[in-house]
Amino acid sequence: MKIMIVDDSERMRQMIRTFISDFSSDIVECEDGSEALEAYRTHRPDLVLMDLKMARMDGLTATSQILESFPKTRIVIVSQWDDTAFREAARRAGAETIVSKADLLPLRSILATV
Repeated sequence: MKIMIVDDSERMRQMIRTFISDFSSDIVECEDGSEALEAYRTHRPDLVLMDLKMARMDGLTATSQILESFPKTRIVIVSQWDDTAFREAARRAGAETIVSKADLLPLRSILATV
């Protein structure tokens, strides 16, 4: 299984990579949404773990754009932000679900279904 982690924090990417390493060793990392668009086209991962707040392109915009070209893509938002408006925006963008950075445990259940 190939997984793409998109987060502007190297430390956070490392933490997620370590947390999911027993599911996959084929992990692609990106620092922002615009980099993720190009990387998705090149690597075609089975699952994208997308941060929300990033410099050049945010996660919701990147999610929408990836899904526009590749509608079957599975994208999970992994963010510290979590409120009703955000959840609705993530759903409209096409995200499968949202996982809090404070509790990554649900990622393991998601990865078990990929």
